Amino acid sequence: MSAEECKALGFEGLDFVYINGDAYIDHPSFGAAIIARTLQAHGFSVGIIAQPDWRDVEAFRALGKPRLAFLVSSGNIDSMVNHYTAAKRRRTDDSYTPGGKAGARPDRAVIVYGNRCREAYPHVPVLIGGIEASLRRFAHYDYWDDRVRHSILYDSGADILMYGMGERSIVALAEALDAGVPVREIRDVPGTCYRAADLFECPDALVLPSYSEVAADRQKYVEAFRIQYREQDPIRGKKLAQPHEKGVLVQNPPQMPLSTEEMDATYALPYTRLPHPKYTEPIPALQEVEFSITSCRGCFGSCNFCALTFHQGRIISSRSHGSILTEAKAMTENPRFRGYIHDVGGPTANFRKPACEKQLKSGVCKDRSCIGYKKCNNLEVSHEDYTALLKKLRGIEGVKKVFVRSGVRFDYVLYDKSDAFLRELVGHHISGQLKVAPEHIADRTLYYMNKPPHEQYERFLQKYEAMNKRLDLKQYVVPYLMSSHPGCTLSDAIELALYLKRIGHHPEQVQDFYPTPGTVSTCMYYTGIDPRTGEDVYVPRSEHDKAMQRALMQWFLPKNRRLVREALLAAGRKDLIGFGKDALVPPEREGSDRQGEPKKKQTDKRNAAREKSAKSKADFTKKTAKHSKNAVDKRRRNG
Repeated sequence: MSAEECKALGFEGLDFVYINGDAYIDHPSFGAAIIARTLQAHGFSVGIIAQPDWRDVEAFRALGKPRLAFLVSSGNIDSMVNHYTAAKRRRTDDSYTPGGKAGARPDRAVIVYGNRCREAYPHVPVLIGGIEASLRRFAHYDYWDDRVRHSILYDSGADILMYGMGERSIVALAEALDAGVPVREIRDVPGTCYRAADLFECPDALVLPSYSEVAADRQKYVEAFRIQYREQDPIRGKKLAQPHEKGVLVQNPPQMPLSTEEMDATYALPYTRLPHPKYTEPIPALQEVEFSITSCRGCFGSCNFCALTFHQGRIISSRSHGSILTEAKAMTENPRFRGYIHDVGGPTANFRKPACEKQLKSGVCKDRSCIGYKKCNNLEVSHEDYTALLKKLRGIEGVKKVFVRSGVRFDYVLYDKSDAFLRELVGHHISGQLKVAPEHIADRTLYYMNKPPHEQYERFLQKYEAMNKRLDLKQYVVPYLMSSHPGCTLSDAIELALYLKRIGHHPEQVQDFYPTPGTVSTCMYYTGIDPRTGEDVYVPRSEHDKAMQRALMQWFLPKNRRLVREALLAAGRKDLIGFGKDALVPPEREGSDRQGEPKKKQTDKRNAAREKSAKSKADFTKKTAKHSKNAVDKRRRNG
């Protein structure tokens, strides 16, 4: 990370300089560490410029001119998601920065960094990757600008974009560049995108509606997205081309997921599992994952609001038990380890193998989900491997408890004919409460989310409670819930509020749907069309509509009463305003404030408080005067 370090390591020059929006943490939970260590393992030298001052081009020259290329990533999270809430309010902290301080990276970091690299050394290839580049590789709707933007490959000025998990892609690119192949001629690496001058340069590609078409016509946007989503498969996926004003974006098919042996090799690289020693303040993001273990990648859950399908893909790849146990045993030798492994999982903890054997031979189905609102009949359900892994981990000397904190698909648990995993989970791997993600309880909304019907969640709760009773435990379920998802009407939001009241759950925080690039739900949000069916879908898009849905989820807060009443009246549910057992808010009375409490009652309370305060002050003054007089008399008696 400095010229002095390069000199100490004997590097006369660096093969790659990696520009990263996060502070550098040498831990396999962070993409920059995996890419840097993978390149190192293949004989390449890598310098890291973490969170450079993007306003000064000299910051990008700090490690000199790289021999092969600049690598650019915004970090573990899209920089706009990192900076803004779903309400587009600026966040005040940043977990990936020393001290958790905000402001260490620019908005749209990949675009800014890429152009700065080009300015620093104009003729050095620029390769972009990570989640921000991956999800913005095509023309895409941008929630923060509220418009369709170009592929980030064009806006960043980069030569090649790597999407998905990048170990194979970066090695292939590094070896090609090292062999002297000009970057403009590297066009056959799976998992990458490049720029072509015109469609004649990619005659074998499936052509998408152009940037101009998708920016002007929402039907064309849906058409382009549907093709992108269908071809997101390493086995049957086709090369795609999307014309832009300055050329053609070309996407090669995705990389195959890593094999178990390749996954094991990746996680066996010599990570220090620490931040670079230059940092003097703790980095909050590390505290969450320092003693967590990644056991798998990919997710066939296909939640419509999640970008994992578009990034990691639907085919599961897993590490071997031996690899995971070796990592766990190494943790016990760490002086900071207190006996608790915080998580063993991945995007979905209890997915340890592909959904069916067909996926590894023919690829994933184009227009069918493995699991979701409806289960595929070919889904193979088994927790046997994961259960055996958890038992081995908790048997390691020095390990007090192994938590499962990454997502557990409750519907997948239900589909398992054996209760062995649920017994293991409830008996040993949670502490008081299990967090699961039903997301909503209205079946109409769940359909648009591609989450299982509410009836399945209720059956899981019954099964979970029965297992706790059988094991003589008292543990609870905390549901993750979302408001304002496309398809969610006020009636659906009211149904959720009534459910929360009935079960006595008062959410402290409410998560609004966040339209991030690359998801089915974001396509619905922008176009008002369900890309799966082509049918129109209701979208709560205005800030006021979203505010009413948020308020309904927290109907119990006095500050929300006015909005809740408005929502109930708009939905024709005046029957829920009152004092009955199902009522969500009391009626608004004449002369009442926005909390619904009569002003006379409030005035009486204030007057009583003032009288009490005045009496207390008088008593204090009287006691102080008496104490002072006694003190004076005592001094006089003592001469």
